[in-house]
Amino acid sequence: MEVPVLLPKVFNYPFTYTNKSQKVKNLNLGDIVVVPFGKKKEIGVVWDKIKNTEKKIKLKQIEKKIPNVSLNENMIKFINWFSSYNLVPKGMILKMCLGNLKKFDETKKKELPRNKIKANEYKLNTEQKEALNNLTSLGDEFNVSVLLGITGSGKTIVYFERIKKLVEDNKQALILLPEIFLTTQFKMRFKLFFGYEPAIWHSKISIKKKKEIWKSVVKNKIKIVLGARSSLFLPFKNLGLIIVDEEHDSSYKQEDSVIYNARDMAISRASIENIPIHLITSVPSLETYNNIKNKKYKKTELKNRFKNYPLPKTKVINLNLENLNKKSIANETIKIVDEYLNKNDQVLFFLNRRGYAPFLICKKCGYRHICPNCSIYLTYHKILNKIICHHCGYKNYAKKKCSNKKQSCDFSFYGPGVEKVFEELKSIFPNKVIKIFSSDYLNKKKQSEILINEVSEEKIDIMVGTQMISKGFNFPKLNCIIVVDADFTGKGYDLRTTEKNIQLYNQLSGRAGRFSKDSIIVYQTINPNNQILKNILENKTENFLNNELKIRKENNLPPFYRLISLIISSSSKENSYRGALEIKKKVEKLKNIQILGPVDSPIFKKNKKYRTRLLIRSRSDNMCQIYLAKVLENLKISGKIKLTVDVDPINFT
Repeated sequence: MEVPVLLPKVFNYPFTYTNKSQKVKNLNLGDIVVVPFGKKKEIGVVWDKIKNTEKKIKLKQIEKKIPNVSLNENMIKFINWFSSYNLVPKGMILKMCLGNLKKFDETKKKELPRNKIKANEYKLNTEQKEALNNLTSLGDEFNVSVLLGITGSGKTIVYFERIKKLVEDNKQALILLPEIFLTTQFKMRFKLFFGYEPAIWHSKISIKKKKEIWKSVVKNKIKIVLGARSSLFLPFKNLGLIIVDEEHDSSYKQEDSVIYNARDMAISRASIENIPIHLITSVPSLETYNNIKNKKYKKTELKNRFKNYPLPKTKVINLNLENLNKKSIANETIKIVDEYLNKNDQVLFFLNRRGYAPFLICKKCGYRHICPNCSIYLTYHKILNKIICHHCGYKNYAKKKCSNKKQSCDFSFYGPGVEKVFEELKSIFPNKVIKIFSSDYLNKKKQSEILINEVSEEKIDIMVGTQMISKGFNFPKLNCIIVVDADFTGKGYDLRTTEKNIQLYNQLSGRAGRFSKDSIIVYQTINPNNQILKNILENKTENFLNNELKIRKENNLPPFYRLISLIISSSSKENSYRGALEIKKKVEKLKNIQILGPVDSPIFKKNKKYRTRLLIRSRSDNMCQIYLAKVLENLKISGKIKLTVDVDPINFT
């Protein structure tokens, strides 16, 4: 008997094996087996179709079947669909599904008892009850519904109640979060509601823990998983609901290795599993908003904050009228902060720039440090006294002989980062406890937990944070937020920049005043009359979304058109460009598409590789990946270049 077996490697097809051994009986779709591959033994999965080949090959034999674990038919369908849509080899997706579980321990172990506590009783208000009823009334079959709620309206408790009912029916639920840093505080809220800790899945948990969760999920022993993007590939036995919290967040897009949008793939998985999926947001992504308008998605709305606490007051400080004298914080801002600190409230200074300064320029010769591996300037991190590349991680000391004289360069710092703001605040408020909240300071799980606990326990007076602090955190005493440099210019190479700005500042304002009637968000800006800022201040996000949809439609952009990026990289700039031209010749033969380029990527050198881009555009109802896959499959690509495919790109760097 011939059996197709997919291996977790860079192959888009299963290999064919024979099954003549008496040791291996009753093989079914999704069974996990051990097979010889080259000189090694590999774990593989029994797949759905044998790949036809004209070559005559002596088939090897399946050695054994791993008992008590398997992937169900829906998981096989999901991997096949994912591969077709994102133009990624099936074996790479299977690798994400199996993870590092190369050795399946067959010995039986006692299950660890759950650390249970008494669950809190939560009473939903009238609006929350209505939202829950709306979600439940849509049934248990596939549908996409959007729980749209103002920040602080209690969206989490609504979908917790929804999950609770499903779990009572022996079904499983997956809650997707955009950032792993969110899981720490979210875990606490979960435990208070359900009475036990959730299973948490993301890249930082140990292999041993992943193994335990994987086996328990596949046997329906774990009912609820709280996870980042990769949790979407867990082999649930009886999945009943998927939640995508902060659905608009661009962190759901994985930009390296296997490139995909976890929100969109979650919707695909829900469709294949024939289960409901709830998208949770305060300001929806443009794609989601368009689907609501077209009646493809159902909308349920929470218009009021829980217990009717008001949104923060807003204050705009025109930095053009302030004499900052190389400072980042305006005098008017300091007065407002003082007022809130005197009431024992907490304050957050927000600046989406890591490090101390993004630019170092020599006063004498004008030299600026550039990364030797990437075509970008290096950021100075004062705490390390080093210049760092935020793309490849290159580090060095900021020393250089001046080209005009024999002595070293005398650098000036331009543009504040969180470290510079922190330094200023230490001198302004020397008696206050001030901490930085950014990925450079929270790169370990314990650091994250300690800092979040310190904020919750009111041991910290002032936080200085990057974008990660705008997402989902709930700090009861945080009543004053300062946006150090509110930028609405839409710079960069991302067609969603203005959309992200609206979402970011909306989320940020939602961190303040969750349990207070007196809270404020201050925007320090050099663009006080910007229209986007006016929309934010007037809370007219729908005006912006409708206007943005109109612009996208006029310019043949998503969600009305589909974009696919082809990035051709090489250690030689000439080979990269030449390779792009060759690929374009093959691809442009396809019908109903437009191919733009080749052009240098804005960051044309990254990790020592030169990068050239092609952009394919087609109508959104044209699944051009099907035809593009055939072209790419038959391409004879030189070993000197690498082709990366990005379906539905978020940015064009």
